Amino acid sequence: MYDFSQQVLRTDVAGMPIDWVSYQDAARHYHAGQVLYTCGDSLYKLHGGTNSLSGRQSIIEVNSIIAIESSTQSKFHHRQNYTPPLNNRMLFLRDAYNCLYCGTEFRYSELSRDHVTPVSQYGQNTWCNVVTACKRCNNFKAGRTPEQAAMQLIAVPFQPTHAEYVYLRGRRILSDQMEFLRAHFPRSSPLRERCSSL
Repeated sequence: MYDFSQQVLRTDVAGMPIDWVSYQDAARHYHAGQVLYTCGDSLYKLHGGTNSLSGRQSIIEVNSIIAIESSTQSKFHHRQNYTPPLNNRMLFLRDAYNCLYCGTEFRYSELSRDHVTPVSQYGQNTWCNVVTACKRCNNFKAGRTPEQAAMQLIAVPFQPTHAEYVYLRGRRILSDQMEFLRAHFPRSSPLRERCSSL
């Protein structure tokens, strides 16, 4: 029995991660002849209709990683100045739902976005100036810098690369997909250790 909620990792022709697709979207890529090569394990064997002339049933075998012909979506993702969209969900995932001041893990509803250099002090709303903070720590810090509030950051905020961003967006990432994504992380990526421990 297949778990049809499992996502397929889609890459461009060069093997750079683009995004996650459902098994239906993956099957459409196979059917349209857009899949140039596959990596990883076989996830699904999908059975289609039966040819009235030959009596053969069509079968599509979907792998966990597929490279597709169209690279238009990935053209800007791998530029030096690429910035992935910043929202609270992705920020909290980057910081593993931990408050970067007290170090405690919280539920989504108990967390907030803190600007390390406050907006009132001309701090920017960028990946490198925001951290996940519990509401208690954020309220205590208020409109001060960590130094002014005598608070210590337990990790340095960073901007994810596109491969790291794809990793953060994934649900239940398989080991072969994890290995593939990790190979595209920068050597200094804080996410490398997290991937290794999964």
